Formats: sequence, structure tokens, C-alpha cells
Amino acid sequence: MKQEALVQAFKELLKQEQFASQGEIVDALKAQNFDNISQSKVSRMLSKFGAVRTRNARQEMVYCLPAELSVPTAKSPLKQLVLDIEHNDVMIIIRTSPGAAQLIARLLDSLSKSDGVLGTIAGDDTIFIAPTDVTKIQKTIERLEVLFSKNF
Repeated sequence: MKQEALVQAFKELLKQEQFASQGEIVDALKAQNFDNISQSKVSRMLSKFGAVRTRNARQEMVYCLPAELSVPTAKSPLKQLVLDIEHNDVMIIIRTSPGAAQLIARLLDSLSKSDGVLGTIAGDDTIFIAPTDVTKIQKTIERLEVLFSKNF
């Protein structure tokens, strides 16, 4: 029960979109009487729940949780995280908001090979995609553009 309460408190804090560091999250949880919380525990929780650092309404870099980890919908914030999609006839590059690349790459890795994505490598704000078939790279690009519904 204590673990469930910790997870709930953690998620509620991230919904506030005001914590710029793991230390700030630790302090906020300790203020809610979660005394055995450490920075390493918060780091593991951020990773486990797919938290990303992005800009809040005040343009501050803060931790937040994605609304979902499945295919983006019309109301999904994941669409807001993809800034650009390019290719060089061999590899596809997606540029994202800072801290969002690994989240988007995880989504892309969940697609089937028939969708055109063989695999991904993600940094902080850039994803390299190895297409399943380079002769069909334009079709893969079109699928990605539909997935993220932007006019690139």
C-alpha cells in the first residue's frame, strides 16, 4: 500500500509540471512524508514511467509524464514532441523536444516491421531510424507523418 501511495504522489507531482530536477521531486515527496525516498529511486521511477523533460507553459524545463504510451491520438501530447522528420534515402531522422527522443523511439520500436521501422537509436532530442527497406523509405516517412499528424 505504501508503494502505491508513493507512485500516486509521484505521478501527481509530475502533473504539476514544475519540477526541474530530481532533487526537487525528492524534496516534494519527503514533504509528503515519504521519508525513504532517494534521488536514485526517483531516477528509476522517472525511467519506469517514461517521464520526459519538456518546457512547461512558463518555458521552464521540467519533468512530466506522457498522457499515454500508445499510438498518439488527436489529444495526445506526443504529437507536440515531434518537431521534424527528415531522411537521406538510407536513414530517417526525427528531431524532438529536448528529452523526448527515447519516449518517441520506444513508441516507434513497438511498431511492426511491416510499418517500415527496423529499429531506432535515440539520444536526447534526436532519433535515428533504420528503415526495414530503404527502397520504400518514402512510404515509411508518410506513415510517420500520419502517426504524428504534422505538415512537415
